[in-house]
Amino acid sequence: MRHALYMAALSVIRQEGIHQHFYQGLRQRGKTGKVALVAVMRKLLLHLNAVAR
Repeated sequence: MRHALYMAALSVIRQEGIHQHFYQGLRQRGKTGKVALVAVMRKLLLHLNAVAR
């Protein structure tokens, strides 16, 4: 599951959209790349859970 979320997060931060802006905002606030990527992974997981409900 973690590998799938990681690959999905890498994909969405490269495309123009909400997740890319979220990632860039975290990076501008001083978060490291890996921390920001894990935050995007968590956000994706929350979205998936909401859709599944």
